[in-house]
Amino acid sequence: MLHAHFVGIDEVIDELCDAIAVWYLMPQVLDRPVVVNLWGMTGVGKTDLVRRLVRALQLQDRFVEIELSHTDSDDKPALVADRLRDEGLLDGRPAVLLFDEVQRFRTVTPAGDPVTRTRFADFWELLSDGRLSRRGSADLEWIIASLRDQVDDVERRRAKGKRDDDEIGLWRARSLQHTLGLADSLETLDRLSHREALGLLEQARRDKRLREPVDCSRHLIIVSGNLDEAFAMARDTDEADVDADIFAAHTAQIGVVEIKRALRRRFTPEQVARFGNVHLVYRSLRRTDFEQLIAREIRRLTSAAAANFDVHVQVSTEVHELVYRNGVFPVQGVRPVLSTVGDVVATPLARLLFEAVRDGADHVHLDHDAKTAELVGTVGGRQIRTAYQGRVDRVRRRALPDRLACVAVHEAGHAIAYAALFGLAPLQLTARAAGADTDGFHYRHGVEATRDSLLDLAVVALAGGQAEELIFGAGHASSGRRADRTDATELVLDAVRRYGFAKWALDYGLDNEYATDAAVAEPHAEKLLRRQVHRCDDVLRLHRGALLALARALVTEGSLSPEQVSLLLADHGLRAEVRPEGHEWTPPYAALLATC
Repeated sequence: MLHAHFVGIDEVIDELCDAIAVWYLMPQVLDRPVVVNLWGMTGVGKTDLVRRLVRALQLQDRFVEIELSHTDSDDKPALVADRLRDEGLLDGRPAVLLFDEVQRFRTVTPAGDPVTRTRFADFWELLSDGRLSRRGSADLEWIIASLRDQVDDVERRRAKGKRDDDEIGLWRARSLQHTLGLADSLETLDRLSHREALGLLEQARRDKRLREPVDCSRHLIIVSGNLDEAFAMARDTDEADVDADIFAAHTAQIGVVEIKRALRRRFTPEQVARFGNVHLVYRSLRRTDFEQLIAREIRRLTSAAAANFDVHVQVSTEVHELVYRNGVFPVQGVRPVLSTVGDVVATPLARLLFEAVRDGADHVHLDHDAKTAELVGTVGGRQIRTAYQGRVDRVRRRALPDRLACVAVHEAGHAIAYAALFGLAPLQLTARAAGADTDGFHYRHGVEATRDSLLDLAVVALAGGQAEELIFGAGHASSGRRADRTDATELVLDAVRRYGFAKWALDYGLDNEYATDAAVAEPHAEKLLRRQVHRCDDVLRLHRGALLALARALVTEGSLSPEQVSLLLADHGLRAEVRPEGHEWTPPYAALLATC
């Protein structure tokens, strides 16, 4: 059931079901709640998975969602216990608690200072052992006192011969149920007399049960959130051009260690420990996952058309591709895709179905003509054309020719240096992007940090700006090198300061290891970086023909795959191996050891 609904998270579903098996099958053996943590970027199905799991287990009446925050509000419960009491979930029976968006509930500031908490302070008690401290004893005394007054009033009225309905009613029944944590239904409790209700409360007070912690050890606690410190790529929310498989490979490398490290930046060590060790990490969706989602949503629309209007609808692969190009923002998950299916398919389909029903046609076909930027509908042999250019496609096409040429040379420079120094084709090479903050980009593989590889990566970072100087002249080099210079500087300072690969051997333990101070190590680092600039120029001059060919291909195509880059560079005598996402370049340590 869950596997059929969700796309790309089969492994998470299986792990979740395994993690809750004991809680579901044998809750009576538990002496503390089962805590499961779900971590992932937005739109991957964290909250929806929990809701559908609860529905599948038919536990909707034993389920509550709580979004933790520090915002103080008079109209919302200040404690977890208050919310559970309102939902009738303090009766000791199994229940499912979802604490969502937990990353907003940080107790440590980015500077490392404690955050003053104003709400949900008992959340940590719940995670620890499932026992919530009793609070509000004054309320208990008030309830007992008010019931005594009511009992006396009933007896006085009866002594005067008056008939009186001696039932506590729904309001007092709910108060009694919450206070004592009773499993009895409200329909049963509201028939109790005031004396019977008073007896229950006084007995509970005598045996001190109301002073003991509330036992929630049979609850299933699911914590859900998105940790930017672990999912660093989640900040690229406007990037529609990065290959989804690159994001997926990146998030696939995130494990328990990375999650705990990220949690440590938001919570104290003791609090991090209370989250436990069951951390289920959603990787971002792959290209095939998005394609499957698009096909499923379009199939849902065509099935609805057949069921409601008896019209058979066909949607071309060109329309599927149009939805993908304009709807897939890898780090935003499924929501933009669903919205784009509605924009590209559902809206024009409504008109076509109207035409089909009016004309008595039983077949509709929807296509996209990229050359004319039109959606082409066919109803009973009659063609209906509607101007349509994808919203993201429209942004991609607005690049001016001169700007595109500059970006193409810049990105080609990075690719040439990467191929020459590491023998690899970049995972993705793009000169025409939809993002507002970038014109182009390249993605490389992971690289083992060594003395030589750090300096080689600095050369790759510098190669974009240096390629512009080589092709257009130094006077026409653009400001697009700013971020590249920052990257190159940090790589050189890593070599000098962090790893001691140069003459500056001491680790000075700087708070900001990339802060520059000309009086310390900068003379050496400056010379080292200048040498990398000269190395970069040598590499680009040597492969000038390949650089020009690659830049021209980028101008024409906008984006090139690793296979395309590899073939093109091979024609110019430069080897660039195609390796998958997740590959990490390392020196041949094993071979070197074998020869010693």
